[in-house]
Amino acid sequence: MEDLKNVVALDELRKPKQKKEKEPTQAEVLITLANDAELFLDPETDLSYAAIPVGDHREVWPVRNTGFKRWLLQKYWERKGKAPGAQALQDALGVIGARACFEGKPEQVFLRLAQVKDRIYIDLCNEQWETVEIGAGGWRILKNPPVKFRRSKGMLPLPRPENGGKIEDLKNFVNIGTKEDWILTVSWLVAAMRPDGPYPVLVIQGEQGSAKSTAAKVLRSLIDPNAAPQRTTPRDERDLAIGANNSWVLSYDNLSGIPLWLSDALCRVSTGGGFATRTLYENDEETIFTYTRPIVVNGIDEAINRHDLLDRSLIINLPRIPKNKRRDEGTFWAEFEKARPKILGALFNAVAEGLNNNDRVRLESMPRMADFAKWITAAEPGLPW
Repeated sequence: MEDLKNVVALDELRKPKQKKEKEPTQAEVLITLANDAELFLDPETDLSYAAIPVGDHREVWPVRNTGFKRWLLQKYWERKGKAPGAQALQDALGVIGARACFEGKPEQVFLRLAQVKDRIYIDLCNEQWETVEIGAGGWRILKNPPVKFRRSKGMLPLPRPENGGKIEDLKNFVNIGTKEDWILTVSWLVAAMRPDGPYPVLVIQGEQGSAKSTAAKVLRSLIDPNAAPQRTTPRDERDLAIGANNSWVLSYDNLSGIPLWLSDALCRVSTGGGFATRTLYENDEETIFTYTRPIVVNGIDEAINRHDLLDRSLIINLPRIPKNKRRDEGTFWAEFEKARPKILGALFNAVAEGLNNNDRVRLESMPRMADFAKWITAAEPGLPW
């Protein structure tokens, strides 16, 4: 009996041992979790992106951005109940970025505004990631639009637009003195809601106490509100390019003079330009910025004197506000926030008219900013003149 036990034991020892299944590494788990996201490459910037499901909407983040990292870490926590190591996260992001490049479908990513065929899309930048779709027949609010938007730091939400408003209500919040200046101001606003430009530079001039800075803030808040609505003169063209890459509207406050390099650079931003610089931590790679952006500047002096920039500018002069018509900041901005949704809806109606009529407009003569003139003429049935 003892011999039989020994034989059985010997047979068990001779059997090949089964290998235990190898536990996936933290990086492998993170890479698998990314399967819930839509990975793709923006061919214009050569950046990898992920469209991630959050509740009942979709958010779009660069793979290396904090927004995507937070989502991935939350998914890992739900799966494992602990945090992955820092190196595992970096390794996973490298593989996820490569998958977006080689496995994903190339797709352009937009900032604040986009146009696809005969539709314009405006990112409201709210927590629900809602977008306004404007067509020839009007506008509507979408939760999951057919275009993808990115968001940069500092971008603030637009209010949900409402019907029943009038563009004339804007007069209560910008100190416009003449009918001609009012037409130029509203024309700049409507043009800035057209994604492909070119855009005239709005120059707001006036003496001290004419609410130039306030007017610039109000106008920008109807298109591209930002935590830093107005900025000082950029130090160089690289700073200008970075600003244009991260904002739809460029607004510069209290300019007392425009140097030659900045005048030339603003011309390129207005009608379309680019800037290339060496990529950080690389010896032979370039980072290229391409942009066409609406611009608004304000100042007491006549800051623009070069003809090429003057030809691209709309210059308005604000009168000084009498003391009996001044309002405190709190009351002013509270009233504006109340009126903003309907003013925005009225502007979207004008953009819809532009889309409806643009192909039929024929101008007798073409000015320097011909596309701008044609677009505003097309939108005039929805404008207050």
